[in-house]
Amino acid sequence: MAENAIELVGLRKVYRAQGTGVEKVAVKDLHLGIPKGSIFGLLGPNGAGKSTTINIMAGLVNKTAGTVKIWGFDQDKNPRMSRASIGVVPQELNVDPFFSPRAALEVQAGLYGVPPEHRRTEMILEKVGLLDKAEAYARTLSGGMRRRLLVAKALVHAPQVLVLDEPTAGVDIELRQMLWDYVRELNAAGTTIILTTHYLEEAQEMCDRIGIIADGTLVACDETPNLLGRLDTKTLVVTPDTASTLPELPPQVDGETREDGALILRYPKSVYTAMDLLDHLRAKGVTIRDMATEEPNLEDVFRNITQAA
Repeated sequence: MAENAIELVGLRKVYRAQGTGVEKVAVKDLHLGIPKGSIFGLLGPNGAGKSTTINIMAGLVNKTAGTVKIWGFDQDKNPRMSRASIGVVPQELNVDPFFSPRAALEVQAGLYGVPPEHRRTEMILEKVGLLDKAEAYARTLSGGMRRRLLVAKALVHAPQVLVLDEPTAGVDIELRQMLWDYVRELNAAGTTIILTTHYLEEAQEMCDRIGIIADGTLVACDETPNLLGRLDTKTLVVTPDTASTLPELPPQVDGETREDGALILRYPKSVYTAMDLLDHLRAKGVTIRDMATEEPNLEDVFRNITQAA
């Protein structure tokens, strides 16, 4: 078996407007390998091609060119096994309003050919916190409960790969924590997780590897610590003993004064250390009561990479 859960080679998708001849290239020759057992973040601005890529992997959108393999199964040569190996939790809350959660899971299991004796409806409903709502109509469920139901439906056929497309959009903190706890449990049991989210702090916390798409092209793909280490910028936050104006700073150092009086200095860590800048401030007459340093986060890296792209 291949070492990658997902392999995309030369993936391309072109949408053509009927009658106009206008073409929109949504995905441009995308090459991507997602390791088995990983929690992989697929990030990018709106319209970057993330959802198109996910829908192609799930078999919901026909690709224009390229090769797609899910768990080693070529989508063109073995579409049935390819689709059986992946479960997708979509962004949209598209649930049948007249089905109960139990009925929805039973129907979904039947569509995937799961025999009745192998179905895990009760267990899945319990894991996503819907067992007490098992017989309620889906139309009576809150938005958060409908989100849980989508997760449950994606798991009925025990897929090796689970795709979560903006799973925590508009949900409360309790549901978000419950979802991430369950995702970690699934991953520990061997399920490969693919996550798209606009909450970059979630991606930074959850994902061990991240790919960034901009304008249909993969512009970065690396382990999360390596991505965070790409930026040379570091921030020093200094609280002076008394109100101080920002003194003249060394070359390549940017600074500002916060409303609470703290001095914010952003500097290239390959050139200066925090001690260099503290010595500089003292030499300029700034008496220091407290200080802290801040490393760049995923949002900083994301903005830097996508703007450059």
